[in-house]
Amino acid sequence: MPTPTPHALCRDCLTRITPASRCPACGSPRVIAHPELFSLAIAHIDCDAFYASVEKRDNPALAARPVIVGGGTRGVVSTCCYIARISGVRSAMPMFQALKLCPDAVVIHPRMSHYAKVSHAIRAMMARLTPLIEPLSLDEAFLDLTGTERLHHAPPALLMARLARQIETELGVTASVGLSHNKFLAKIASDLDKPRGFSVIGRADTEEFLRDKPVRILWGVGAATQTALAAAGIRTLADIRRADRAGLIRRFGTSGERIWQLAHGQDQRRVTADAPAKSISNETTFTTDIADRAALERQLWPLCEQVSRRMKAAGLVGRTAMLKLRRADFTALSRRSALHDPTQLADTLFRAATALLAAVVEPGPFRLIGIGLSDLTAATTDDPPGDLLDPTAPARARAERAADAIRARFGPDAIKKGRSLP
Repeated sequence: MPTPTPHALCRDCLTRITPASRCPACGSPRVIAHPELFSLAIAHIDCDAFYASVEKRDNPALAARPVIVGGGTRGVVSTCCYIARISGVRSAMPMFQALKLCPDAVVIHPRMSHYAKVSHAIRAMMARLTPLIEPLSLDEAFLDLTGTERLHHAPPALLMARLARQIETELGVTASVGLSHNKFLAKIASDLDKPRGFSVIGRADTEEFLRDKPVRILWGVGAATQTALAAAGIRTLADIRRADRAGLIRRFGTSGERIWQLAHGQDQRRVTADAPAKSISNETTFTTDIADRAALERQLWPLCEQVSRRMKAAGLVGRTAMLKLRRADFTALSRRSALHDPTQLADTLFRAATALLAAVVEPGPFRLIGIGLSDLTAATTDDPPGDLLDPTAPARARAERAADAIRARFGPDAIKKGRSLP
């Protein structure tokens, strides 16, 4: 059987070309070639060091500086630019450790609302290509471009190269693209050639690509699962492919089936447009560790207000309250409780949060506290009635709604609860 003729694309001038080291039309070396380049339709796009890139765009003086976006000396790294990464700085690293590795870094507190505006502009660009967009965060998303070639008179590969170029030229941030035949492989591909990358994993080369990859590359396989797999003698995807499928399922349940499928490059998940949020939460890192329960409780009300505002803006209610505490050694504990009725109210969440905190036996100290709501559904127009154990709940709900109306008219600081004051 003859070898398929490779296809190639210049990512700068977007010309379809015969594979070459440089584009014959514009001379650019940014040429992507693959036998299946123009037949694959599942893409993953991921902006490169998004928050840091936005900060550098807004302040050109930072262009050659290592930039860390994060929450102060007691917090963690949200993201960092590639210059900082050369020094070993990574996302989720404790800030004190990051500054030891890169003492000359410029540390910037996150501006989430600003990053969200840039994200919305990127999302609008995506929406011009396909309605099948599944955001994973502000800076990354899956796109299903199946059937769009007739509409746009261009194959998905060209559309994605054009999108990455548009994001860079119009918004001043760069992005990397992965293209494949399913979501699992598209996401892996987008990370292969960062920054400003464009990588392809085709059907024909899936098995060879995955052959000896470590199990940590699999979606959903964290440290605990890696340890369990290692105990079974499984450290690479080749080990999984040699293993008995039924045996994996017996040992690991439904996770065993998923692991087996992914190790063979199989992923049946569809790109789901506007997938609903699973939870909404907020957290804060303390300047110094806190063990005193009264001091911890004082941190809860402003977090509950933030979660409530986000829930109300999204038109959602949650049935489960969540509490998160991070210890001084960065390990975490979490607690959950089912609510009597789904809610979006700060008052209801605060009462559940204080009960969860009171039930924590561990004395601390803690460096972070967070609160949130999960099991989300669309909000109804009326707040639920109080039950016999809490007959004043309707009155408190009406008071909170009235306060919301005052803030909407006169500003967020027009009315405050006493517990929100320092």
